[in-house]
Amino acid sequence: MLAHRVPDLGALELLLAVARLGSLGAAARELGITQPAASSRVRSMERQLGLALVDRSPRGSRLTDTGALVTDWARRIVEAAEEFDAGAQALRDRRDSRLTVAASMTIAEYLLPRWLLALRAARPDTAVSLLAGNSAAVAERLIGGEADLGFVEGVSVPTGLDSTVIAHDRLIVVTAPSHPWSRRRRPLTADELAATPLILRERGSGTRQVLDEALGGLARPLIELSSTTAVKAAVVSGAGPSVLSELAVGEELTSRRLVEIPFDAAAAPLTRALRAVWPTGHRPTGPARDLLSLTRS
Repeated sequence: MLAHRVPDLGALELLLAVARLGSLGAAARELGITQPAASSRVRSMERQLGLALVDRSPRGSRLTDTGALVTDWARRIVEAAEEFDAGAQALRDRRDSRLTVAASMTIAEYLLPRWLLALRAARPDTAVSLLAGNSAAVAERLIGGEADLGFVEGVSVPTGLDSTVIAHDRLIVVTAPSHPWSRRRRPLTADELAATPLILRERGSGTRQVLDEALGGLARPLIELSSTTAVKAAVVSGAGPSVLSELAVGEELTSRRLVEIPFDAAAAPLTRALRAVWPTGHRPTGPARDLLSLTRS
């Protein structure tokens, strides 16, 4: 095999350093190895090739005529290896300059823009693509290799993914000011909420999953919609009540387009963990790792 007949790159780099510096000791220092190790590597290379390459004397080390010729050949090999390394690095850079993020709707709409702005400041050359959908869709995209990092908001980690909790969120009951619940004096009970047809996100959404789990089941939805924005618009119009992330309704509560309805959370806490997720065994690297660190700052 060729690998058995041709010295490795480390040995060839050492030979080039000896030729350039005129000293085995200086070559060893430049390459970060000891002089005995350098001497041993040269002798091993000479045995492998069956050629004398270096003359050693108290005044230093110099290449033999054969060593000078071999060094010219070695230079071409090392230069080719450097080109190989540069090409591979360019491919890595091309990969690292792009980041695809899959995020559930609430996180994509209300948290991710701030994180991406911070990532742009830290990595201005990174191009980011965002795939928004419900938590189930995020899991599918990660497992299918369509995304590098994901964010979900359900009660559990989807199968096939590792995760870390990055924040916590509270779900609140909201209605339009004209809804009868806005005049309630007693908090809603879990049973009342579970029995009421609500305006809900589609199945697979983290919000709906948390609500279903907390209440032990839900009535048939009044309306089923595919985005938080659409749900909010329906509630604001007076179509009915809903349960939404506190993150999503701050502006509407402030402007009184929506009102929060008191709920007895002692029996059914409406809280959830927000998680960063990635395929099991593949810890985020590069821009994905940097984005993950920014979610905790």
